Amino acid sequence: VDSYGPVADNAQSIFELSQIEGIEGVHESIEKEFGFKPDFERAKYYLESNDSAGNTFKATAKPVLIGTAVTGATTMIFSIILLLEKVGALHISLTDAPVILGLICGGAVVFWFSGASMQAVTTGAYRAVEFIRRTFNFAKKEADMDDSISVVKICTQYAQKGMWNIFIALISLTLAFAFGDPNFFVAYLISIAVFGLFQAIYMANAGGSWDNAKKVVEVDLKEKNTPLHEASIVGDTVGDPFKDTTSVSLNPIIKFSTLFGLLATEMSIQMKYVETTDISLYIAIPFLILGLCFVWRSFYRMRIPTV
Repeated sequence: VDSYGPVADNAQSIFELSQIEGIEGVHESIEKEFGFKPDFERAKYYLESNDSAGNTFKATAKPVLIGTAVTGATTMIFSIILLLEKVGALHISLTDAPVILGLICGGAVVFWFSGASMQAVTTGAYRAVEFIRRTFNFAKKEADMDDSISVVKICTQYAQKGMWNIFIALISLTLAFAFGDPNFFVAYLISIAVFGLFQAIYMANAGGSWDNAKKVVEVDLKEKNTPLHEASIVGDTVGDPFKDTTSVSLNPIIKFSTLFGLLATEMSIQMKYVETTDISLYIAIPFLILGLCFVWRSFYRMRIPTV
């Protein structure tokens, strides 16, 4: 199910990039070789309709993937709970301030990640457009391989910058909280799993809806190059990072948080309840500061410059 969407999307892109309609004598060549007269307008209609179906397929498959992440996270969270209960360190109550704060922080991390990942996508797209405007020769009738490589390079650089900011921030915060209050940390992990599940489902469905709205305008209403079409394109620029970036990326975010949390919890228990010297607080504070620095970087170092 998840493979159908990219295949349909790429089929349409390949058709458009091939510019087969403009090739001289292509109708006669296809009829001679394959025995039928090509109807490129009809082919374009079917490809765009198929792309719309692919978006629906992707939106259907992604919640299943995020569901598997939450299932795995639930198992690891229960492992952490059992570890902490074994040493008598866990006393969860919804009236306790650390538990409430942990639930709030877990949800905040999910929404921070959503914004930071979309910020990286937006900035990378802006840089690519600026590069195209500055360097491309629009008089060319065919795509240039060197130009394409340059655009891919720019997009890759900003994807990697955003990835490092988010990854370091997430791991640092998880380690900081794991070495802190255990009740806060368990509530934090539960909140990430719950908020992440519903956020991912919402973003996958909303992104697919925005993308398909543009297809409805283009294919069914045949309103290309109209104000309605322009509005649908704006929606699609929001929908693409929703469904293709943030929703699927919440899967590893949930898994990494619980996995590193489980490992850090074992180390924290060793320091607090086995060894004579407890240095967990001295580990938690630097990681917390480091995480907050990269949270700041994920937005303010990825901003689009105002010139």
